[in-house]
Amino acid sequence: MNRISFPKLGITFNISPTAFSIGSKDIYWYALIILSGFLLGLFFVCRTCDKRGVSRETVWDVALIGLVAGILGARIYYVLFALDEFDTVADMFKIWNGGLAIYGGIIGAVISTFVYCRIKKQNVLKVFDVCVPGLLIGQAVGRFGNFVNAEVYGRATDAFTGMSINGAPPVHPLFLYESLWNLAGLAVLLIFRRKKRADGQVFFMYVFWYSLGRLFLEGMRDSRYILYAIPGVLGISQLVAAAAIVFSALASVYIVKHKK
Repeated sequence: MNRISFPKLGITFNISPTAFSIGSKDIYWYALIILSGFLLGLFFVCRTCDKRGVSRETVWDVALIGLVAGILGARIYYVLFALDEFDTVADMFKIWNGGLAIYGGIIGAVISTFVYCRIKKQNVLKVFDVCVPGLLIGQAVGRFGNFVNAEVYGRATDAFTGMSINGAPPVHPLFLYESLWNLAGLAVLLIFRRKKRADGQVFFMYVFWYSLGRLFLEGMRDSRYILYAIPGVLGISQLVAAAAIVFSALASVYIVKHKK
């Protein structure tokens, strides 16, 4: 049981990571929250895909394949940059012990969607444009999994949003910051896609927006939750975010100029 409070807001939660048990098997809030985010995102995309030229069957295929590929990608990304944390090869496969990186999940889902669309002869960029709002919904909801686990928080702060865990000094609630950033990004994407000039613009706007947020929020993390490219200076996710910002901006300009 974790006691999570926001002292300056006068709010306190007593939260157990375990939602309930079935026999001897514990069911965790984290898994239920991730599943809820996935289903809400999928529901939204299914309600909006037909009028944008993508079938619901395609959306379901992309979502289910992307879910598996995303989990694999998130684990592979984490393992590659944290090899010193594992004593044996078998430990690398124990996802239930924690260790998933969101960037790896996104990369895995993007690759699986690209491959699927090529095999099924679908318009890859159009499918990406239709699906990314659902991805933002899933990410916005999924970040609350970190809240119930009392993990992946920021550095100490005196801000009114400061979050105290089990009586410790307040820290930045990064789960809340990123969730709100993703919701703001969702609003931006829904407005922007009405005016897009070429397929792929919405997807690259998503990459730009999400990466911009991660570039700054990653630097606010408690150091124990940062996978470093340069120890104590630059996180791997910050490096990836910076590259993604430049790439998405250039790609957006390119597809508009060469949309035919």
